[in-house]
Amino acid sequence: MNYTAEDEKLIEIKWNELKESCKKIFKNEEDRNLINRAFFLAKEAHQGVRRRSGEPYFLHPIAVAKIVVDEIGLGVKSVVAALLHDVVEDTDYTVEDMEHIFGHKIATMVDGLTKMSGVFNADTSKQAEYFRKVLLTLSDDVRVILIKIADRLHNMRTLGAMPQNKQIKITGETIYLFAPLAYRLGLYAIKTELEDLCMKYRFPKEYEEITRQINETSAAREEYIRKFNAPIIEALDRNGIKYEISGRIKSVYSIWTKMVRKQIPFSEIYDLFAIRIVFQPLEFPSEKTQCWQAYSSITDIYTPKPDRLRDWISIPKANGYEALHSTVMGPDGIWVEVQIRTQRMEDIAERGFAAHWKYKHSSISHDEDEFDKWLKMIRTALESPTQNAIDFLDNFKLSLYTSEIAVFTPKGEARRLPYGATALDFAYDVHTKIGNKAIGAKINHKIMPITTTLSSGDQVEIITSESAKPKAEWLEYVSTSKAKQAIKNFLKREQEHNHQRGMDMLEERLAQLNITPNNRVIRKLTAAYGSNSKDELYTKIGAGIVSLDNLEKIIKTNSKNKILKFWTLFIKDNDNDNEDDNPITTHKENTPQPDSREQLAVAECCHPLPGDKVVGYKDPITHQIIVHKASCDELNRLASQHGECIVKEEIKWSQFKTESSLVSIEIVGIDRMGLLVDLANVVTNDFSINMRHINIQSHDGIFEGTLSLYVRDAESLNDLQDRLRKIKGMESVKRQNI
Repeated sequence: MNYTAEDEKLIEIKWNELKESCKKIFKNEEDRNLINRAFFLAKEAHQGVRRRSGEPYFLHPIAVAKIVVDEIGLGVKSVVAALLHDVVEDTDYTVEDMEHIFGHKIATMVDGLTKMSGVFNADTSKQAEYFRKVLLTLSDDVRVILIKIADRLHNMRTLGAMPQNKQIKITGETIYLFAPLAYRLGLYAIKTELEDLCMKYRFPKEYEEITRQINETSAAREEYIRKFNAPIIEALDRNGIKYEISGRIKSVYSIWTKMVRKQIPFSEIYDLFAIRIVFQPLEFPSEKTQCWQAYSSITDIYTPKPDRLRDWISIPKANGYEALHSTVMGPDGIWVEVQIRTQRMEDIAERGFAAHWKYKHSSISHDEDEFDKWLKMIRTALESPTQNAIDFLDNFKLSLYTSEIAVFTPKGEARRLPYGATALDFAYDVHTKIGNKAIGAKINHKIMPITTTLSSGDQVEIITSESAKPKAEWLEYVSTSKAKQAIKNFLKREQEHNHQRGMDMLEERLAQLNITPNNRVIRKLTAAYGSNSKDELYTKIGAGIVSLDNLEKIIKTNSKNKILKFWTLFIKDNDNDNEDDNPITTHKENTPQPDSREQLAVAECCHPLPGDKVVGYKDPITHQIIVHKASCDELNRLASQHGECIVKEEIKWSQFKTESSLVSIEIVGIDRMGLLVDLANVVTNDFSINMRHINIQSHDGIFEGTLSLYVRDAESLNDLQDRLRKIKGMESVKRQNI
């Protein structure tokens, strides 16, 4: 079926907008003709196809192409590939057709953008295999990844037409992989929008509430920014600097995550905005020197906070980001972050890799920089034939650092590691052989354990021994993908014989208990011991990673997870199961069906309570539905790898009586006489809540501790926490496992 006249008119409008955007990248008439040919071929290929929203499907590739040119800054070939990115996947055209019509390079890019199809190993995740294929294009052309991010951004902008389970799957993938990947490629604006859109669809009420509060406080905030900027503007004008100064509000997502992490209301978020100064540098002196001169002008006006200076000019971030960040004391006793950068630095910060590449190749120096080093590391990892798709995806995720430190070798070479990295991470970063033989480290010339966490500026020398070798527990002390994979590879080579040994050990122990090792028993043990398959279980037992000391207890336990008897599963008809990249044709209205009571398991990672917003995940091994909090990080990881296991049905709490659940609350405050009495009165007298355990420690006039309580639901817990915060001297009250 062809598009209607109204459809054609809408396509023409969007096409004209794209052509206008492309004028800045045309070098000759051939460029214009190439994009025209791609447009008409893609339009004909997608003729009559519609998205789930009902709009013409062809509007999607046009929108992706516009993001590619306007928001990422790529060129003609990338626009062509964006227009064609779904043609091979969804129509009769082949990659060979693309090569014949548009040439080898564009055909290769389109092939990289085509989804994986065919038969998958039953023990792997289809999504993880798909991501691996997409990321394999890093070894050929980074532009393919950038187009894929543009594709995901447009799908996120139009996510409202998808059913809830698909929204959870897509937002899980996005927050777990695509947003960090956009950050790692320097696309800060896109990363921020992806995060905000994930929140908008997963937590719409919270998103709307924070947006409302941001808008309500905007007038007072803008007045303060004018007051703060006035003396800075005067100083910069006096020095003849050509600049732009602005106040940038934090994203809704970053505000929300801080509120959740610290369990504080919006009114207690004091760093809602930052001041950004972008200037056009003179030819001399260097950009670095001019940034420090601007910093000096500002700190002549406002006193800086010494521990909040971030120099990403001397040592740029691994994604190419350069700037000076300083927090200064502004009027009315308010700390304000000031960001100082040149126009070149601003372009790289906003456009990421595309701008980085443009400036790199327009300069004289072509030395390998941190971005090139990261790319080389990823390409090496992609060539590993031993990793399954899920391990690869997890390891790749670890390379998308959001916070970094710089440490130094004994010869003064700077190396970047993620925040929280240990000396063992450093050892593997230097060389795998050094990591495998490491026994200790000299950190700032002092001998320390190899598991010591490093700080920015540390100088590290690794101590090795020929008799040393990696241990399984080392995996708990490293955070880089290179270290984790090197340790896993060593253990795999060394422990290949442990599979049979582990099987024999388990059968012998089960025989002592008069238990037959049938499939049901093995599935139960596989889940209980945190293994993905029975082969992994046997190997862990044989290697000594898993102890069978508690085997009898596990066998006699009904379930690994606590069973909830107070959930209701409302069945809804979600008939269309198309993927997010091609949500085609119409959809039926969801119709509530009669309730079906099921026993569901509560997730141990987040411990949801009645009243919490929750999502169901059907374990692919045990087939049991496990209920997670909607904000659970582990849920995002699972959704990114096994999105098909997200339960389509909406899970809600039933109205009949529920059992109490054990929760822990962390408290911090100023110590005083009578504190314990006040705590006990609030918990037991005011709220009639049973207290299982209390642990309070005091030092230097400050107390901190944990309360273990039995509560009925999230609402009563929130009321209790609000009341505890009103106790004299109480500074912080937080629920654990949030």
